[in-house]
Amino acid sequence: MSGHSKWSSIKHKKGAADAKRGKIFTKLIREITTAARIGGADPESNARLRVAIDNAKAENMPKDNIERAIKKGIGALEGAEAYEEYNYEGYGPGGVAILIEVLTDNKKRTTAEVRHILSRLNGNLGEAGCVSWLFSKKGFMSFDKKAVDGDKIMELALEAGAEDITDDENEIEVYTELSNFENLKKVIEENKIPYIVAELSMIPQNYVKLEGKNAETMLKLMDALEDSDDVQKVYANFDIDSAEMERLTS
Repeated sequence: MSGHSKWSSIKHKKGAADAKRGKIFTKLIREITTAARIGGADPESNARLRVAIDNAKAENMPKDNIERAIKKGIGALEGAEAYEEYNYEGYGPGGVAILIEVLTDNKKRTTAEVRHILSRLNGNLGEAGCVSWLFSKKGFMSFDKKAVDGDKIMELALEAGAEDITDDENEIEVYTELSNFENLKKVIEENKIPYIVAELSMIPQNYVKLEGKNAETMLKLMDALEDSDDVQKVYANFDIDSAEMERLTS
């Protein structure tokens, strides 16, 4: 199992701390608003909006908040900020490749903040294209081995067109093409199988093994980047031993 996937699963299992709940809602609202602005207010014909709404519901965002964000996106409410999408690429401890997706109303401010966070935690901002070639966008789901029937997951995932299935002592990971993600998720939900994570993710082609100080600094860097208001998603190709990951995030 990849280090970044373990990181994602651990965060979901622990749940968002109350202090960060508002920050999570802010990021989700930005994504809903942007998705509606670009693709329209109908989630049936706007796949990005549909995923954004599902993510908001998974975080127990009130329905009114979701509807207001959609209205802002299509210009039905005054005073809505116009956020632009940008991607940053760089490196972390041990040469780990990092992709950072942002939604911002001030690119100059965001660039300075991202550069500062990276440099403070043994990383650096790179040129466009320096690491993006290492990642492919996929649909991703993970499951707690103790809470599901592994054989059933395997059977359903393959029938639903999954591309790859991996596991370790704690979790099962399922990967699929973007176009098949919603179908896979629907099959899993129809069979009432609980999952830890279901998302569109940038999956690395290879991984950099980290331990000790580099592992600790990498997780601090992930936390700091994800804590930025403008940062929506962070992807990295680090791999940290499961036991060490649990210890460092406890």
